[in-house]
Parts: sequence; structure tokens; C-alpha cells
Amino acid sequence: KKAEKDSKAEQAKVKKALQQKNVECARVYAENAIRKKNEGLNWLRMSSRVDAVASKVQTAVTMKGVTKNMAQVTKALDKALSSMDLQKVSAVMDKFEQQVQNLDVHTSV
Repeated sequence: KKAEKDSKAEQAKVKKALQQKNVECARVYAENAIRKKNEGLNWLRMSSRVDAVASKVQTAVTMKGVTKNMAQVTKALDKALSSMDLQKVSAVMDKFEQQVQNLDVHTSV
């Protein structure tokens, strides 16, 4: 925002210098305006890159948590299936379904 404002101020100086027939000053002001505009674009690009990295990190953290929960549920499911206790299997399957729903919620955000 500041670079954009500075660029517009420099453009106004260019216009004023040209009205006063001062071409050399106008050229300097025009160079400043271009530099400020490019500076603003560079900041915008950097902001976009930082946002992308932050999003990737957040996704990785979420997936790590979900993976850990899925591993726990899978171990519990193995134990329940090996004992063939229908209530345990049912409870673990319910927990597994809940974890899948949580995964869907986290990945859709």
C-alpha cells in the first residue's frame, strides 16, 4: 500500500515537472515511480509466497495429527479383530468413522 501511494505521488511530481517544462526532473520522478511500483509488486509476491508456505505448514501439521490418530485406531482395530469381540470391533469402527470425518473436516478447511 505504501509503495503504491509513493508511486502515485511520484507520478504527480512527473506531471507537475512536465507542466513546468522540466524534463530532467520529470525523468527522475518517473524512474522513482516505476521503482516504487515494482517494489509494491515485489511485496505482493512475497506476501503471496509467505501465505502459501503458511498454508502448507498448517496442512502438514493437521495431517500429522490425523495420521497419529489413524495409527492408534488401526492398532485398536487389530486388537479388537484378533479377540473377535463384536462390541469392541463396533466401538473401534465408530471411532474410525469419527476420525475419517475429522480428516474430511480438516482437509476441507
